[in-house]
Amino acid sequence: MSPDSEPLAVDVYSKPVEGHVPQLDTALTPSARIAKVQSREQESAVGRSTCWTQPDWMASSEVDQKFLGRLAKAVEQDNPILSSILFKILGLSLNLAHQLVASKKSRRPDPATSPLFLKRVLHIIWLSREGLNMLQQYVMPMIGNYVELKVLAYKLRASFHHIFVLFHNHPPVSNMASWTPEAREAALASAARAEAEERKGDTSVDLLSRPPSVQPTHPLEGGPVGPPPGFEAHVALLPPSFLLPQLDYLPTAHQYFREAVKLADELLWGSHSLRLSVKTEYAAFLYECVHDAEASRKLAKDTIAEVYDATEGMDDDMFNDACELVTVLGKMMKRGLGSSNNTLRSKDQVSSPALLAKPTPPPGMENPI
Repeated sequence: MSPDSEPLAVDVYSKPVEGHVPQLDTALTPSARIAKVQSREQESAVGRSTCWTQPDWMASSEVDQKFLGRLAKAVEQDNPILSSILFKILGLSLNLAHQLVASKKSRRPDPATSPLFLKRVLHIIWLSREGLNMLQQYVMPMIGNYVELKVLAYKLRASFHHIFVLFHNHPPVSNMASWTPEAREAALASAARAEAEERKGDTSVDLLSRPPSVQPTHPLEGGPVGPPPGFEAHVALLPPSFLLPQLDYLPTAHQYFREAVKLADELLWGSHSLRLSVKTEYAAFLYECVHDAEASRKLAKDTIAEVYDATEGMDDDMFNDACELVTVLGKMMKRGLGSSNNTLRSKDQVSSPALLAKPTPPPGMENPI
């Protein structure tokens, strides 16, 4: 591209975007973007197949974490309080992502791991509740003219409610937190046995290590040290309703996702990674919580088409994020269609032997030589 096309970079940001300003790659044409994204999809399918074991929203949460760090750094001079809160939400998001991946691996708890499973569910609910409180009390009132921050705040509000729907909705809409009263009773019994054995072990060690002639000088001296008030084993295994009311969070979460998608469509261009993050998690929400597979596939397909139609430039980091999210959306387009694909594949396998079969020669021509 010639240097005369340099002023085109001004039109790319006709919508004001404060905070992180990417350096444009003017050599990236729409056709080159499509070809490169398609090649990234093929490479991801071969070399990153293990990443798909994570929940669908994890790819979008990584993009959110990048923008949290960038925006927190960008507003540090003008608004240090807002910057501090954004950094806190970033740390909370990193911890929450770790807990979500762990809960994905242990979706069906057994009596041996049920105490740890319930504690993890409580931890996830508590982190989401605290993140939502910080977002609504300190971030959303200070958004101002920060375009990317506004979209990110609306998206995070929907994301926290998405977690409420997955782990704490009443009635349940997901098996992510399949916690039954029987499993909870087993967890309480296991925790009680562990606590009794620990106290018994501490007492025996204390009696063996203390000489008979040495006595404590104070009635409270010696003996096993218990946990601080509020951190006992029975407190750690309280029901989730202790942290958050048992309500139907599905309509509220759905409304928040609609608002975030509308805002992203109005303020960000089609290939913006934050806009893709909003729509990626919304597609996952439609499939996992609303159970509308057709709407989820349609949203994923339309979002990919918007990326291919976009003409704005982007820096390398945003481009890599967009490629990863397009890969996730491409896989989400096929969710729920496994049976039809298998049927087509079986038809091909049945018809292919007939095509490859050697034709039978006419009588008398078996050996034409």
